[in-house]
Amino acid sequence: MKHRISITVDEDTITRIQDTLRTKSRSGIFRNKSHFIEYVIKRYLEEKNG
Repeated sequence: MKHRISITVDEDTITRIQDTLRTKSRSGIFRNKSHFIEYVIKRYLEEKNG
């Protein structure tokens, strides 16, 4: 089950996410910003916790 959350990020971070989505969404890697952010958080947690 997914839960809706809200985050606040600076403009540079949003721009970088959008740039990534423009290039990666064409190859089908990320569907949207939420998918990208969820992917990055999961990767971070996996690396941190081994």
